[in-house]
Amino acid sequence: MGLVVQKFGGSSVANTERIKNVATRVISERDRGNQVVVVVSAMGDLTDELIALAHQVGSNPPDREMDMLLTTGEQQSAALLAITLCSMGCPAVSLTGWQSGIMTDSIHCRARITEIKPDRIKEELNQGKVVVVAGYQGISPQGDLTTLGRGGSDTTAVALAAVLKADICDIYTDVDGVFTADPRIVKNASKLDVVSYDEMLELASLGAVVLQPRAVEFAMQHKVKVQVRSSFKLETGTLVMEAEKMENNRVVSGVAHDLNVAKVALFDVPDRPGIARAVFKALADANINVDMIVQAAMRDERNDIAFTITKDDLPRALPVVERVCREIGASGTAYGEDLAKVSIVGSGMMSNPGVAATMFAALADEGINIQMISTSEIKVSCIIAADEIERAVNALHAAFNL
Repeated sequence: MGLVVQKFGGSSVANTERIKNVATRVISERDRGNQVVVVVSAMGDLTDELIALAHQVGSNPPDREMDMLLTTGEQQSAALLAITLCSMGCPAVSLTGWQSGIMTDSIHCRARITEIKPDRIKEELNQGKVVVVAGYQGISPQGDLTTLGRGGSDTTAVALAAVLKADICDIYTDVDGVFTADPRIVKNASKLDVVSYDEMLELASLGAVVLQPRAVEFAMQHKVKVQVRSSFKLETGTLVMEAEKMENNRVVSGVAHDLNVAKVALFDVPDRPGIARAVFKALADANINVDMIVQAAMRDERNDIAFTITKDDLPRALPVVERVCREIGASGTAYGEDLAKVSIVGSGMMSNPGVAATMFAALADEGINIQMISTSEIKVSCIIAADEIERAVNALHAAFNL
């Protein structure tokens, strides 16, 4: 008997008919002789609706209370699916994140899993039940409910698959798998049959929303076999696995884009040791993640520093940057929001020179100006104007024959 973890996103459980469809998929897996743990997200756009409700009664709701509110969405889905399974003759039980033994740190709205004690899950499985877990949530050392950030149900599923030593973690979503680009932008984008952990991590962190980056990190660290597949079709999806176990002749595997980008700049920053630390430690202390960083050439022992963050973090970042600007004696700050990040990803880049040049040429041919560049062994990212993103993605998809 094997053990399978299945995760169903909000679109998969958006209404009772779709919940019945999910139940059928779960029972089919159980009928194959496998124990099944199911992780569910909130129904449809319920999380966004709950956030809107919170802001109707308070302009700046406390993060702790937001977690108390938002965790109810996944609990609703879990209970409805368990009820549906029982009505179809399949023994099932729903569990909250904390009932499932998911322990987190104390940072509300973006908590990280610190430990999982799956005793209750194992007990229910041994009684022949399907266990339905409310995703996206855990409990802090203080006993408060916490949430794992957007897409956190993916992390819940992969983390449970790791600790339970599941045979596979199937991530069911509203797309057929991982594509060479967003098929809503590139009409001839094709589905990838297999992608490496490294490539998937880059694609996820660069804007491909099919998997949460932290979920991919868990999968890579614990060698969890992950498959991204459609909730509405029976075909196989995209397998995420170790690079050394896959044949890969692709130089570039995909093009990703991200519109949740803001740029912040500090001008005339003194050029002396400790300045960069002062800037980025202050941002880290405010739990603000920095992505790309560019330091301009020095002039008169001063230079400019620009970096990117998410638009979501911009309101919290600006007061921090303005304070640091005064403390270090910089001349001023500026920011921009009408930006996007476009990236190419592929493990074949490491052994193929000229990939970046091809990317820059494709953007130049479209008249697209590059504002910032960031590279790693398997990706190249460029910051461009937001209104040019569709042309950029299509141009790069064509340039690399994806």
